[in-house]
Amino acid sequence: MAQAASKPMTKTQLVATLAEEMGSDKKTANAALDALSAIVSKTVAEGGAVTLPGIGKVACRARPERQVRNPQTQEMMTKPADKVVKVTIAKALKDSVNA
Repeated sequence: MAQAASKPMTKTQLVATLAEEMGSDKKTANAALDALSAIVSKTVAEGGAVTLPGIGKVACRARPERQVRNPQTQEMMTKPADKVVKVTIAKALKDSVNA
């Protein structure tokens, strides 16, 4: 299923494509996608990481407290420490995009 670069695949389209690839129905594909999403969310929220073979690694990273500038007032302020989700793309996916 070829998609235009400007429009991402919707969940409905992804479920339909996944069902086709699995040789299954959309209900089963939707359940598999929801389960995968729940596993990734739970693991990353707990501070762990999940590697999706051929796609990449999703991990949570702590950011320290830092100084930031308010773009409207140019005022410097302290932003508290927080966590950010980072996705590292697998080499196989990078290579397939650049092939």
